[in-house]
Amino acid sequence: MACPSRYEKFTIWRFQLNYVPLCLDYQHIIIMAKYNVQELKELEAAYRSTVSPQKMDEMQEQIMNVIVMQRKYRDKDYSAQKLANDLGTHTRYISAVVTTRFHMNYSQFVNKHRIDEAMSILTDKRYLKLTMDEVSDMVGFANRQSFYAAFYRFTGITPRQYRLNMMKAHPTMFGKKIA
Repeated sequence: MACPSRYEKFTIWRFQLNYVPLCLDYQHIIIMAKYNVQELKELEAAYRSTVSPQKMDEMQEQIMNVIVMQRKYRDKDYSAQKLANDLGTHTRYISAVVTTRFHMNYSQFVNKHRIDEAMSILTDKRYLKLTMDEVSDMVGFANRQSFYAAFYRFTGITPRQYRLNMMKAHPTMFGKKIA
């Protein structure tokens, strides 16, 4: 059977090797073994099952309180380690709760709340004069590039395009007409 012409990326430790054929005959298996190339597999972390559902509920509320209610997502340096220290637990359990209950990793969880606030700021006429650098700084991103990348990942458009789309869709909300 001939290999298809499509190719797939495989991870080698922390590096990616591109252009490894999807069809793996004997020759390709040798290449994969030589370079220690493996397909990525979803691993179930053992510590996730050690956290009881009641403890998960409690930690979920605590995480939401600290990250969302206290708006710690605005702090550029607020890491999972700092959250774990604040809650008196280990980062593994923070990670387990965030992954299990919110279906994303810690960085994605924090960035989601940053992006939600950025979307509110971008559609608020009081903040029309703010630059994207200022908006990204207000919501906790370290730089504009991180802000744009995260915003695009969550919404599929850039922050600037989001603001322009909202201004076109709701011109009275911004107090001006956009052509």
